[in-house]
Amino acid sequence: MEIIGYVAATLIGLSLGLIGGGGSILTVPVLVYLFGLDAAEATLYSLMVVGTTSLTGVFGAYKRGQLDVRMSLMYAAVSVLVVVITRRLLLPLVPDELFTIGSFAVTKGFATMMLLAVLMLLSAVSMIRKKQTDATLASAPITTRINRQLVGNAALIGLITGLLGAGGGFLLIPALVFVQQLPMKKAVGTSLLIITLNSLIGFAADAAGHTLNWSLLLGITAMAILGIIAGGRLGRKISSAPLQKAFGWFVLVMGCYIIFLEVAK
Repeated sequence: MEIIGYVAATLIGLSLGLIGGGGSILTVPVLVYLFGLDAAEATLYSLMVVGTTSLTGVFGAYKRGQLDVRMSLMYAAVSVLVVVITRRLLLPLVPDELFTIGSFAVTKGFATMMLLAVLMLLSAVSMIRKKQTDATLASAPITTRINRQLVGNAALIGLITGLLGAGGGFLLIPALVFVQQLPMKKAVGTSLLIITLNSLIGFAADAAGHTLNWSLLLGITAMAILGIIAGGRLGRKISSAPLQKAFGWFVLVMGCYIIFLEVAK
């Protein structure tokens, strides 16, 4: 199963390179179902994988001039704080068994995977429908401003990253375009930097209290990085629109499958 897991890690990076997002949502399921980690441990590992892989994409966005550093730092000022609070203060307070429904015990791990599955369904819908909105997003004028919506969106992204180890790019990119009115391509690059800061700082803040399998973690991260590099090169030669839609349907099926597996257990 580990060999399949490493292949899946490469595909996660490949999707990030080809379509600019969505792949990181699969990191926790890969870690749980293919590498046998528990949900809490998987969310921590995912922060490292997602953060490092996104950082690789940041360099390319910077070279192409598709990165708004100021906007990234404004978002990160809020979201990073929420990530650290979530990982260090909130998650340790959550009991392993939340409540029971009859004879069925709703555990912390079950709730994590169910929340992740719902997030996958939302992400899938976003990717499937994105083609219809790209023209509107690309035409937005450029104004960067701080307001309550920015703070609220940044806090929500930080909460998602802290709880589930997912980047939340499918929520972040529309916020950057519609609320902050960045052009679409610059929004993608800017979101990668925000995700990098959230994930890596969140990982660093929480890793000290855990015993990590570094060989496994670095191996998965290396495969994801290879995937995003290969995806970036392939993306210059082939159209990403049909791939994005197909990947969205795949994520949709996987989200439903995770719900089935968790309920069945």
